[in-house]
Amino acid sequence: MIETLTFVFELIGTVAFAISGAITGLKKKMDIFGVVILAVVTAVGGGAIRDIVLGNTPPMTFRNPVYALVAIATGILTFIPAVRRLAGKNPKVFDMFLLVTDSVGLGIFTVMGIRTAINLNHGENLFLLVFVGVVTGVGGGLLRDMMAGNTPYIFVKHIYASASLAGAVLCVLLWKPLGATAAMSISAAVIIVIRFLAARFKWSLPKAE
Repeated sequence: MIETLTFVFELIGTVAFAISGAITGLKKKMDIFGVVILAVVTAVGGGAIRDIVLGNTPPMTFRNPVYALVAIATGILTFIPAVRRLAGKNPKVFDMFLLVTDSVGLGIFTVMGIRTAINLNHGENLFLLVFVGVVTGVGGGLLRDMMAGNTPYIFVKHIYASASLAGAVLCVLLWKPLGATAAMSISAAVIIVIRFLAARFKWSLPKAE
C-alpha cells in the first residue's frame, strides 16, 4: 500500500513540477524543445541531485525513466496552442495555476527526498535527511530558473525554500512517532499551506536594499 501511495505521490509531484517548468518556458517564448527540457529538468532535477548526494547512482530518473517520460508528455501537452492562448488571455489565472503546481511539487518532493534517504539507511542522520529533503524540493526549480536566465525563484520570491525547510524538519520529527504515511502527508500539506499563505499575504524574508 505504501509503495503504491508513494508512486502516486511521485507522479503527482512530477506532473506538478513539469507544468511549472513548461510554463516558465512558455513565458520565455521558447520553442517546444526548450519547453520540454525545462519541464523535465524541473521535474527530475531535484531527485537527481538528491541521488548523487546520497551515492544512489545512477540517479533513479535514469534507472526508471517513467518520471522523465511523464515530464516530457506534460511539457508537450502544456505547449499545445490552446494552452498557450489560455495563458495569454488569463495571466492571473495562469499565475495562480503556477503557484498551485509549484507548491504541490515542492511539498511532495521534499518529503519524498526524506523517504529516499531513510530507505537508504540514513535515518539517524537528521541533518542529512533535512538537507536532501530541501534539495529534492527546490533543486529542480533552481536548475529551471538558471537555464531560463532568471534569478532563482528560491532567492527572490515569497517564502519558498524556507517552506521546504520547515516541512522537512517537521517530517523528520514526525517520522518515528506517526509513521511514514502520516509524516509525509502532514508535512507536504504544511509546505503547501505555507506557500499559499506566503503568496496571499506577501510574506518574504528580509532582503538587501
